[in-house]
Amino acid sequence: MISTFFIPAVNIIGTGCIDEAMLAIRKYGFLKALIVTDAGLAKAGVASQVAGLLVEQGIDSVVYDGAKPNPTIANVENGLALLRERQCDFVISLGGGSPHDCAKGIALCASNGGHISDYEGVDRSAKPQLPLIAINTTAGTASEMTRFCIITDEVRHVKMAIIDRNVTPLLSVNDPNMMIAMPKSLTAATGMDALTHAIEAYVSTAANPITDACALQAMALIANNLRDAFTNGANITARENMAYAQFLAGMAFNNASLGYVHAMAHQLGGFYDLPHGVCNAVLLPHVQRFNASVSAARLTDVAHAMGCNIRGLSPQEGAQAAIEAIRALSAAVEIPAGLAVLGVKEEDFPILATNALKDACGLTNPRRADLEQIQEIFRQAM
Repeated sequence: MISTFFIPAVNIIGTGCIDEAMLAIRKYGFLKALIVTDAGLAKAGVASQVAGLLVEQGIDSVVYDGAKPNPTIANVENGLALLRERQCDFVISLGGGSPHDCAKGIALCASNGGHISDYEGVDRSAKPQLPLIAINTTAGTASEMTRFCIITDEVRHVKMAIIDRNVTPLLSVNDPNMMIAMPKSLTAATGMDALTHAIEAYVSTAANPITDACALQAMALIANNLRDAFTNGANITARENMAYAQFLAGMAFNNASLGYVHAMAHQLGGFYDLPHGVCNAVLLPHVQRFNASVSAARLTDVAHAMGCNIRGLSPQEGAQAAIEAIRALSAAVEIPAGLAVLGVKEEDFPILATNALKDACGLTNPRRADLEQIQEIFRQAM
């Protein structure tokens, strides 16, 4: 087995690490940053706070707060136009997965030219993106350290999966102090997103000993800390443990890839503009039930990592224990019970399933599915 492991060159993690990160950024010698964020973080003053820290290091910046929750082609194009107009020589993404992915699209097109849709698929770019520093404010997507970039094509109503080594950030920053203000709903959605990353990477056909170790530790940290972070957002220990958990899960899926949960969730997000982490959380137990016929032993490991007593259980019983543990954690953090609550319609299943089977994330799912089987998973998740 040959494995290639992707990760940013430098990763700074821990409570209060933003100051150390600024010193690291100064050493690169950049002159002007395009800070890519969302309207909420801009309004809350977080973007101006980061801009002020950059000024202290002698670095100018301009803020682009146009990243939508499911960033679109237009978001990328508008940010790219601002970057060129203001002659920025590097990009800082500030936020969760949406600003990170939008920034990746901007940085990739800045150096490679063309249209962001040109890079849909795996390793379609020729050159590294413009240098990207990713400052994370959520504990879930791990987009601050991955080679994944998800952009919504509003014309086709699909999320494009861009999996490219050239969108890997140069530096990632995870300061739990910047995650305390996350509302409960975002804490839940991003935390379950991280759990999905860990589990899908662990049962992936591309899993290896390194990704397995990362995935299992991520599952344990999430099972032990997500409830506390959800209940009390100011619990800095839980926040820091979740920051490490989501990073470990990112290390796992960045290198072992994902599965049908993400392939299907991307379609829900692109078609209905639904929150990605919530879609993952709802689909996760149903896809793993589908996978259990070939991945029961691995799912038993998942159950053990999440704190279940698996002594004496058969592989199929262990797999069921994992599925129940996933459901219990989702319920504890108030994830909706099914897709119907989110407005998903059964009449849309054929197009959703068709597009899910085209999504690159599904290539490493441990069990192959046909169109009807994907539709049935959607149906069970209603």
